[in-house]
Amino acid sequence: MVDDAPGGDGTIVAVCDAAGGTPDVALVPGFIDVQVNGIDDVDVSRAAGDDWDRLAELLLDQGVTSWCPTVITAALDRYERPLARIAEAQRVGGSSIIGVHLEGPFLGGAPGAHPRDLLATIDLAWLSDLPPIVRLVTLAPELAHATEAIRALVARGIVVSLGHSTPSLDQVSAAVGAGATMATHLFNGMSGVHHREPGLAAAALADDCLFVGLIADLIHVHPLALELAFRIKPHDRTVLVTDSVAWRAGTAGAVGMQVRDGAPRLADGTLAGSALTMDAAIRNVVGHCGVSLDHAVRSASTNPASLMGCTDRGSIAVGQRADLVALDDGLRIAGVWLAGVRLR
Repeated sequence: MVDDAPGGDGTIVAVCDAAGGTPDVALVPGFIDVQVNGIDDVDVSRAAGDDWDRLAELLLDQGVTSWCPTVITAALDRYERPLARIAEAQRVGGSSIIGVHLEGPFLGGAPGAHPRDLLATIDLAWLSDLPPIVRLVTLAPELAHATEAIRALVARGIVVSLGHSTPSLDQVSAAVGAGATMATHLFNGMSGVHHREPGLAAAALADDCLFVGLIADLIHVHPLALELAFRIKPHDRTVLVTDSVAWRAGTAGAVGMQVRDGAPRLADGTLAGSALTMDAAIRNVVGHCGVSLDHAVRSASTNPASLMGCTDRGSIAVGQRADLVALDDGLRIAGVWLAGVRLR
């Protein structure tokens, strides 16, 4: 039962089994995607006006009811306008914007598709001036002043994730000690799992304090590696992300790409985000990686809500926002409710 009456707040007021319910439909919490650079033909960094309505519609189509618009590496003086536009879009509403994920420009030894000429050393003053719309920052722990930056960001309630990085284990440990709580798109854009020189991926798998983002398009990460991550990490520390980009427009910020072999890529073949949807990510890990539906849904809703400190969503319980998704027996979207109002 949902309080969706006029003047109601769109929260769940009771949870009960539906008598005579449809057994081939599962009702789950709305999905939360903390890494969305764009979708289809709309690039987050350039979105304005009606673009936000289109993004909201495309997100709801895949069951995403809350999300983090993600802005990638750019010159430091080029962030102000997109951050202001996103803050305005958050005020207007639609599919709920939690806040911006700033992925760069303070990246390290594995920049991937990020423009290398725009990578920057950590600027503590610039970080201190970030507007409240920024809720998640990916940075590299091997950079000078990384631990100072992490402490300062966490003190402001900003989540810090480690990524695009080739740190030492001591640098990872220092970053976690300073308050970092996530590894951005595990295995991608980081040193890996070598038996003599374990990298960031190995450290993130072994540290139960760290959430790990996982791009489950079966291209960025092999199904077996996804399965290993889901087996190794505690059930409350896996987070499905799409890392989707405006693949039809061929851009993510200043980065141009084309879809080849199932994914957006730079001219040299480097992966540059994905064309993945969250419902497809769930189908992929359930169908190809031995992950239970419960664990997959937790990774798409409950866990990212916990990561971002969104205590009002991510589960079906009294007092929670009635952001809900119905999945049919093929794990495709059969219905979407935002604050108790059915939109799909």
